[in-house]
Amino acid sequence: MRIAFLGLGVMGFPMAGHLAAKGHQVTVYNRTASKAQSWVDQHGGTSAPTPAQAARDADMVCSCVGNDDDLRAVLTGPDGAFEGAPAGCVFVDHTTASADVARELGTIAAGRGFAFLDAPVSGGEAGAQKGVLTIMCGGDEAVFQRAEPVLACYARAVTRIGGAGSGQLAKMVNQIAIAGLLQGLSEAIAFGERAGLDMPLVLDVISKGAAGSWQLENRGPTMVQDKFDFGFAVDWMRKDLGLCLDEARRNGATLPVTALVDQFYADLQQMGGGRDDTSSLIRRLRGTRSA
Repeated sequence: MRIAFLGLGVMGFPMAGHLAAKGHQVTVYNRTASKAQSWVDQHGGTSAPTPAQAARDADMVCSCVGNDDDLRAVLTGPDGAFEGAPAGCVFVDHTTASADVARELGTIAAGRGFAFLDAPVSGGEAGAQKGVLTIMCGGDEAVFQRAEPVLACYARAVTRIGGAGSGQLAKMVNQIAIAGLLQGLSEAIAFGERAGLDMPLVLDVISKGAAGSWQLENRGPTMVQDKFDFGFAVDWMRKDLGLCLDEARRNGATLPVTALVDQFYADLQQMGGGRDDTSSLIRRLRGTRSA
Protein backbone atom coordinates (compact mmCIF):
# COMPACT_ATOMS: atom_id res chain seq x y z
CA MET A 1 0.00 0.00 0.00
CA ARG A 2 0.94 3.66 -0.31
CA ILE A 3 1.19 4.89 3.26
CA ALA A 4 1.97 8.31 4.70
CA PHE A 5 3.39 8.35 8.23
CA LEU A 6 3.21 11.63 10.14
CA GLY A 7 5.43 11.99 13.22
CA LEU A 8 8.79 10.30 13.66
CA GLY A 9 9.38 10.40 17.38
CA VAL A 10 10.66 7.51 19.47
CA MET A 11 7.54 5.52 18.52
CA GLY A 12 6.78 6.69 15.00
CA PHE A 13 10.30 6.32 13.61
CA PRO A 14 10.50 2.52 14.14
CA MET A 15 6.79 1.99 13.39
CA ALA A 16 7.18 3.58 9.97
CA GLY A 17 10.33 1.51 9.50
CA HIS A 18 8.40 -1.72 9.98
CA LEU A 19 5.95 -0.65 7.27
CA ALA A 20 8.81 -0.07 4.83
CA ALA A 21 10.39 -3.40 5.77
CA LYS A 22 7.13 -5.15 4.91
CA GLY A 23 7.19 -3.69 1.41
CA HIS A 24 4.78 -0.79 1.73
CA GLN A 25 5.53 2.45 -0.15
CA VAL A 26 6.06 4.87 2.74
CA THR A 27 6.22 8.66 2.63
CA VAL A 28 7.10 10.30 5.94
CA TYR A 29 6.57 13.76 7.40
CA ASN A 30 8.14 15.17 10.53
CA ARG A 31 8.09 18.70 11.92
CA THR A 32 11.89 18.54 12.10
CA ALA A 33 12.77 17.79 8.48
CA SER A 34 16.22 16.41 9.32
CA LYS A 35 14.63 13.52 11.19
CA ALA A 36 12.51 12.68 8.15
CA GLN A 37 15.66 12.68 6.01
CA SER A 38 17.37 10.43 8.55
CA TRP A 39 14.46 8.00 8.30
CA VAL A 40 14.68 7.97 4.49
CA ASP A 41 18.43 7.39 4.67
CA GLN A 42 17.84 4.39 6.93
CA HIS A 43 14.67 2.87 5.47
CA GLY A 44 14.27 4.18 1.92
CA GLY A 45 10.92 5.60 0.86
CA THR A 46 10.43 9.35 0.56
CA SER A 47 9.79 12.39 2.74
CA ALA A 48 7.46 15.33 2.21
CA PRO A 49 7.66 18.93 3.49
CA THR A 50 4.02 19.05 4.64
CA PRO A 51 1.43 16.53 5.85
CA ALA A 52 -0.76 17.41 2.85
CA GLN A 53 1.98 16.49 0.41
CA ALA A 54 2.79 13.31 2.32
CA ALA A 55 -0.85 12.22 2.11
CA ARG A 56 -1.22 12.84 -1.61
CA ASP A 57 -2.14 9.57 -3.34
CA ALA A 58 -1.95 7.65 -0.02
CA ASP A 59 -4.16 4.64 0.63
CA MET A 60 -3.60 5.10 4.36
CA VAL A 61 -2.28 7.89 6.58
CA CYS A 62 -0.87 7.03 10.01
CA SER A 63 -0.13 9.70 12.60
CA CYS A 64 1.79 9.53 15.87
CA VAL A 65 2.30 12.99 17.35
CA GLY A 66 2.30 14.64 20.78
CA ASN A 67 -1.17 15.78 21.78
CA ASP A 68 -4.61 16.97 20.63
CA ASP A 69 -3.33 20.27 19.23
CA ASP A 70 -0.46 18.59 17.36
CA LEU A 71 -2.92 16.10 15.90
CA ARG A 72 -5.32 18.79 14.71
CA ALA A 73 -2.39 20.64 13.14
CA VAL A 74 -1.12 17.71 11.07
CA LEU A 75 -4.59 16.61 9.97
CA THR A 76 -6.84 19.67 9.71
CA GLY A 77 -4.35 22.57 9.49
CA PRO A 78 -3.84 24.60 6.28
CA ASP A 79 -1.21 22.10 5.13
CA GLY A 80 -2.81 19.18 6.97
CA ALA A 81 -3.21 15.69 5.60
CA PHE A 82 -6.97 16.14 5.13
CA GLU A 83 -6.10 18.74 2.48
CA GLY A 84 -3.99 16.37 0.42
CA ALA A 85 -5.44 12.88 0.85
CA PRO A 86 -7.61 11.30 -1.85
CA ALA A 87 -11.21 10.31 -1.21
CA GLY A 88 -11.50 6.91 0.44
CA CYS A 89 -8.21 7.24 2.31
CA VAL A 90 -8.03 5.53 5.70
CA PHE A 91 -6.62 7.61 8.57
CA VAL A 92 -5.19 5.77 11.58
CA ASP A 93 -4.12 7.87 14.54
CA HIS A 94 -1.67 6.37 17.04
CA THR A 95 -1.37 9.50 19.20
CA THR A 96 -2.45 9.13 22.81
CA ALA A 97 -5.04 11.90 22.76
CA SER A 98 -8.49 12.67 24.12
CA ALA A 99 -11.56 10.68 23.17
CA ASP A 100 -13.19 13.99 22.22
CA VAL A 101 -10.61 14.82 19.56
CA ALA A 102 -10.90 11.29 18.17
CA ARG A 103 -14.66 11.72 17.75
CA GLU A 104 -14.18 15.23 16.35
CA LEU A 105 -11.68 14.13 13.73
CA GLY A 106 -13.71 11.05 12.89
CA THR A 107 -16.69 13.26 12.09
CA ILE A 108 -14.61 15.66 9.99
CA ALA A 109 -13.02 12.76 8.15
CA ALA A 110 -16.37 11.18 7.33
CA GLY A 111 -17.65 14.49 5.98
CA ARG A 112 -14.71 14.63 3.59
CA GLY A 113 -14.99 11.07 2.36
CA PHE A 114 -12.28 9.54 4.56
CA ALA A 115 -12.32 6.75 7.14
CA PHE A 116 -10.79 7.25 10.60
CA LEU A 117 -9.60 5.04 13.45
CA ASP A 118 -8.27 6.18 16.82
CA ALA A 119 -5.61 3.58 17.55
CA PRO A 120 -3.34 4.43 20.51
CA VAL A 121 -0.58 1.98 21.30
CA SER A 122 0.99 0.37 24.35
CA GLY A 123 4.41 -1.24 24.61
CA GLY A 124 6.74 1.72 24.72
CA GLU A 125 9.83 2.45 22.65
CA ALA A 126 11.06 -1.14 22.93
CA GLY A 127 7.74 -2.48 21.69
CA ALA A 128 7.84 -0.13 18.71
CA GLN A 129 11.39 -1.12 17.83
CA LYS A 130 10.60 -4.84 18.06
CA GLY A 131 7.25 -4.53 16.28
CA VAL A 132 5.29 -6.03 19.19
CA LEU A 133 2.98 -3.18 20.20
CA THR A 134 -0.56 -3.58 21.49
CA ILE A 135 -3.04 -1.40 19.59
CA MET A 136 -6.50 -0.43 20.87
CA CYS A 137 -8.80 0.77 18.10
CA GLY A 138 -11.97 2.82 17.99
CA GLY A 139 -14.07 3.15 14.84
CA ASP A 140 -16.20 1.24 12.36
CA GLU A 141 -15.65 -2.50 12.05
CA ALA A 142 -15.28 -2.32 8.27
CA VAL A 143 -12.55 0.31 8.56
CA PHE A 144 -10.80 -1.73 11.23
CA GLN A 145 -10.78 -4.77 8.95
CA ARG A 146 -9.09 -2.73 6.22
CA ALA A 147 -6.46 -1.35 8.57
CA GLU A 148 -5.65 -4.41 10.69
CA PRO A 149 -3.23 -6.13 8.27
CA VAL A 150 -1.17 -2.95 8.03
CA LEU A 151 -1.12 -2.36 11.79
CA ALA A 152 0.06 -5.95 12.27
CA CYS A 153 3.39 -4.86 10.73
CA TYR A 154 4.35 -3.36 14.11
CA ALA A 155 1.96 -4.98 16.57
CA ARG A 156 1.42 -8.36 18.16
CA ALA A 157 -2.16 -7.52 19.17
CA VAL A 158 -4.59 -5.27 17.28
CA THR A 159 -8.07 -5.10 18.79
CA ARG A 160 -11.16 -3.07 17.98
CA ILE A 161 -12.68 -1.92 21.27
CA GLY A 162 -15.76 -0.20 19.90
CA GLY A 163 -16.89 3.00 18.22
CA ALA A 164 -15.04 6.27 17.73
CA GLY A 165 -13.08 7.32 20.81
CA SER A 166 -13.11 3.91 22.46
CA GLY A 167 -9.50 3.22 21.55
CA GLN A 168 -8.45 6.34 23.42
CA LEU A 169 -10.61 5.42 26.39
CA ALA A 170 -9.02 1.96 26.50
CA LYS A 171 -5.56 3.57 26.48
CA MET A 172 -6.65 5.65 29.48
CA VAL A 173 -7.57 2.44 31.30
CA ASN A 174 -4.08 1.15 30.46
CA GLN A 175 -2.35 4.24 31.85
CA ILE A 176 -4.45 4.28 35.03
CA ALA A 177 -3.46 0.66 35.69
CA ILE A 178 0.23 1.31 35.04
CA ALA A 179 0.40 4.41 37.25
CA GLY A 180 -0.97 2.64 40.30
CA LEU A 181 1.13 -0.45 39.71
CA LEU A 182 4.37 1.50 39.42
CA GLN A 183 3.72 3.40 42.61
CA GLY A 184 3.04 0.13 44.43
CA LEU A 185 6.20 -1.41 42.98
CA SER A 186 8.21 1.67 44.00
CA GLU A 187 6.97 1.44 47.57
CA ALA A 188 7.65 -2.30 47.70
CA ILE A 189 11.23 -1.93 46.49
CA ALA A 190 11.94 1.04 48.76
CA PHE A 191 10.55 -0.89 51.72
CA GLY A 192 12.71 -3.93 50.91
CA GLU A 193 15.81 -1.79 50.58
CA ARG A 194 15.16 -0.15 53.97
CA ALA A 195 14.74 -3.61 55.46
CA GLY A 196 18.15 -4.65 54.15
CA LEU A 197 16.88 -7.34 51.77
CA ASP A 198 18.63 -8.63 48.66
CA MET A 199 16.12 -6.97 46.32
CA PRO A 200 17.16 -8.65 43.04
CA LEU A 201 16.57 -11.97 44.80
CA VAL A 202 13.28 -10.82 46.30
CA LEU A 203 12.00 -9.56 42.96
CA ASP A 204 12.89 -12.84 41.31
CA VAL A 205 10.96 -14.74 43.97
CA ILE A 206 7.81 -12.59 43.97
CA SER A 207 7.71 -12.41 40.17
CA LYS A 208 6.76 -16.09 40.24
CA GLY A 209 3.72 -15.44 42.46
CA ALA A 210 0.66 -13.22 42.57
CA ALA A 211 2.77 -10.01 42.51
CA GLY A 212 4.22 -10.86 39.10
CA SER A 213 3.69 -8.37 36.26
CA TRP A 214 5.38 -7.01 33.16
CA GLN A 215 6.43 -3.93 35.12
CA LEU A 216 7.97 -5.99 37.92
CA GLU A 217 9.94 -8.21 35.55
CA ASN A 218 11.06 -5.47 33.14
CA ARG A 219 11.33 -2.41 35.38
CA GLY A 220 11.93 -3.87 38.86
CA PRO A 221 15.62 -4.71 38.21
CA THR A 222 16.38 -1.30 36.69
CA MET A 223 14.56 0.43 39.56
CA VAL A 224 16.88 -1.38 42.00
CA GLN A 225 19.85 -0.22 39.89
CA ASP A 226 18.49 3.38 39.78
CA LYS A 227 18.53 3.39 35.97
CA PHE A 228 15.85 5.43 34.19
CA ASP A 229 17.41 6.81 31.00
CA PHE A 230 15.05 4.86 28.69
CA GLY A 231 11.41 3.94 28.22
CA PHE A 232 8.31 6.12 28.56
CA ALA A 233 9.06 9.59 29.88
CA VAL A 234 7.48 11.11 32.98
CA ASP A 235 6.48 14.16 30.91
CA TRP A 236 4.42 11.98 28.59
CA MET A 237 2.83 10.07 31.46
CA ARG A 238 1.72 13.34 33.03
CA LYS A 239 0.11 14.30 29.72
CA ASP A 240 -1.68 10.95 29.58
CA LEU A 241 -2.85 11.05 33.20
CA GLY A 242 -4.19 14.54 32.58
CA LEU A 243 -6.37 13.05 29.83
CA CYS A 244 -7.54 10.33 32.24
CA LEU A 245 -8.43 12.81 34.98
CA ASP A 246 -10.23 15.12 32.54
CA GLU A 247 -12.29 12.21 31.23
CA ALA A 248 -13.06 11.06 34.79
CA ARG A 249 -14.44 14.49 35.61
CA ARG A 250 -16.75 14.16 32.61
CA ASN A 251 -17.96 10.60 33.23
CA GLY A 252 -18.08 10.69 37.02
CA ALA A 253 -15.37 8.07 37.66
CA THR A 254 -13.39 8.37 40.89
CA LEU A 255 -9.61 8.13 40.48
CA PRO A 256 -8.03 8.95 43.85
CA VAL A 257 -4.88 6.86 43.38
CA THR A 258 -4.36 8.13 39.84
CA ALA A 259 -4.70 11.74 40.98
CA LEU A 260 -2.16 11.13 43.74
CA VAL A 261 0.36 9.44 41.45
CA ASP A 262 -0.07 12.26 38.95
CA GLN A 263 1.12 14.65 41.67
CA PHE A 264 4.04 12.34 42.44
CA TYR A 265 5.03 12.60 38.77
CA ALA A 266 4.78 16.38 39.09
CA ASP A 267 7.29 16.10 41.96
CA LEU A 268 9.67 14.20 39.66
CA GLN A 269 9.39 16.94 37.07
CA GLN A 270 10.32 19.47 39.73
CA MET A 271 13.29 17.26 40.61
CA GLY A 272 14.51 17.45 37.00
CA GLY A 273 13.31 14.00 35.99
CA GLY A 274 10.77 14.82 33.29
CA ARG A 275 12.58 12.78 30.65
CA ASP A 276 13.24 9.77 32.91
CA ASP A 277 11.23 6.56 32.58
CA THR A 278 7.95 6.35 34.50
CA SER A 279 9.47 3.76 36.84
CA SER A 280 11.54 6.59 38.37
CA LEU A 281 8.71 7.10 40.86
CA ILE A 282 10.97 5.32 43.34
CA ARG A 283 13.30 8.33 43.33
CA ARG A 284 10.75 10.30 45.34
CA LEU A 285 10.98 7.69 48.06
CA ARG A 286 14.77 7.58 47.96
CA GLY A 287 15.03 11.37 47.81
CA THR A 288 17.38 11.22 44.83
CA ARG A 289 17.35 13.51 41.81
CA SER A 290 17.71 12.73 38.14
CA ALA A 291 21.33 12.35 37.02
